[in-house]
Amino acid sequence: MALSTSHRPPLAEEVTAKLRTMIQSGEWPLHQRIPSETGLMTDLGVSRGTLREAIKALAHSGMLEVRRGDGTYVRATSEISGAARRMYQDHTEAHILEVRLGLDTQAARLAARNATADDVTALRTLLAERVHAWNSEDFEAWARADWGFHERVAQASGNPLLHELYVSFGAVVHEDMLQQLRRPGFDGLQHEGHDLLLVAIEQRDEDAAVATVNQNLNSCAEWLAA
Repeated sequence: MALSTSHRPPLAEEVTAKLRTMIQSGEWPLHQRIPSETGLMTDLGVSRGTLREAIKALAHSGMLEVRRGDGTYVRATSEISGAARRMYQDHTEAHILEVRLGLDTQAARLAARNATADDVTALRTLLAERVHAWNSEDFEAWARADWGFHERVAQASGNPLLHELYVSFGAVVHEDMLQQLRRPGFDGLQHEGHDLLLVAIEQRDEDAAVATVNQNLNSCAEWLAA
């Protein structure tokens, strides 16, 4: 689809906005390679130089990653997520967990106050997927379902900014969860912060929701320190 020519911003900015929309809409999935330069030049009706300028801008923001000789991959679904990913690389697991503690407890409290019936159904489904994946030893699916549960709690908070900040942790936490599997004795089906959190959300018990999140993340902190 060629871009319009009337009353538009500089072409590279327009192309950047178009590519950003493709990423944010899910048309280009996270961690997947985007179409070839030739295909994009044809679809957008732009020159190679303009396209590369747009890709460079999104790579700088952290949304894309250009791999020489391999192509360009989606690394984050928003600028805030991309910036957070780069920033987290400079900090320890303990630092990230401490920040999560603040976000998780507030998300849990607000979810207990604001969650809808659809939220509760989605959370219950994700917990079922988490259990099935763990018991099937499909650890990639387990990590996706576990993180998906936490992200849906943040969404159920009703605070879109909190949700966006929380989503920015996604790729980092997913990778960290898979690394933790290599440590002896790791339990992938803790009830604290998961099943017990869902019960608290269903019962509209804000204090219980916060308490079970605290218990879960404090347990994680002890695990990292061991």
